[in-house]
Amino acid sequence: MGNLELSLAIYANPRSLPVLSGRVAPQGIDLRCSSLHPSELFWRQLGYREFEVSEMSMSSLLISRSHGIEDWVGVPVFTTRRFFHTGVLVREDSSITEPAQLAGKRVGVPEYQQTAALWTRGILQHEYGVDPKTLHWYMERSPEKSHGGATGFTPPEGIDLQYIPTNTDMGEMLRTGELDAALHYLAGTNNLVDRSNAPLGEEGSGVRHLFDHRRESARYFQKTGLFPINHCLVVRRDIADRYPWVMLNLYSAFLEAKQIAASESLAGSAGSTAVNSTGLDPFLDTGLIDTKTRDALKTDLFPYGVSANTEILETITDYSFEQGLTSRKLRLDEIFYPPTLEL
Repeated sequence: MGNLELSLAIYANPRSLPVLSGRVAPQGIDLRCSSLHPSELFWRQLGYREFEVSEMSMSSLLISRSHGIEDWVGVPVFTTRRFFHTGVLVREDSSITEPAQLAGKRVGVPEYQQTAALWTRGILQHEYGVDPKTLHWYMERSPEKSHGGATGFTPPEGIDLQYIPTNTDMGEMLRTGELDAALHYLAGTNNLVDRSNAPLGEEGSGVRHLFDHRRESARYFQKTGLFPINHCLVVRRDIADRYPWVMLNLYSAFLEAKQIAASESLAGSAGSTAVNSTGLDPFLDTGLIDTKTRDALKTDLFPYGVSANTEILETITDYSFEQGLTSRKLRLDEIFYPPTLEL
């Protein structure tokens, strides 16, 4: 009897590349792999269920489950993490120098429900006292091209949100002063969903970052211990019900791929003085190492499994409910395949 053939769509990153390349294969499974930008991948998966296994937005997964949509079974393989709130942009000539000054301002966002926006709002509120209801939100993605179009998104109660006209985009509105700030700006990604193209935030662009990324990332991590999770792996419900062994075999394969990537990154960083390499960036962002110290490189900043990530998963489910994206706080056993809860 041959292996089970499954389609997989995921965004390429060092920890998943060994699976994408076929270097690591899950036992009993032949994967047909596609690499897609998350903006397009989630729109296609949420709306059309194209792939049997895929990377998935944590926020969209929570919202779907809250709305009774049970198409996806979560696997605690957390493919990407980032300190998203450090990406807030304001105009170069803006008087906004502190997060609290965002209150009452016009803020652009690719999609209100996306995980990066969820984390940023939660951190701005809990660390800096910025209530999302005091901001005026402008969303770039139209309902037809948004992840929320598939999950039944409507603006939460008390949120002032309007859609950016299709003849412009978030970047252009920030440059012309029609927006005061932009949250999680996506530009030049060449996908079917996002429209902005201007390289904002660079010198001479007329736009600057509100935070010093590395300083703020390290401050937040050292205070909270949280490295925000963005995406996880999901298996389509029909596959999970028919082949329940698939979830654990996929977990094992992605764990092996991550271990290979970590080992090779560590070997490649030995004696390196380059502080901007992909392998070192997470350690520098979290403040675990500085430009002269490599002692913390063996720390696993990307742990898989539910038990190792319980605090951060409880935080994101808290934020989702608090911000009105989910109607209740979800339990972790509603999101992830039950046998993986102890991993």
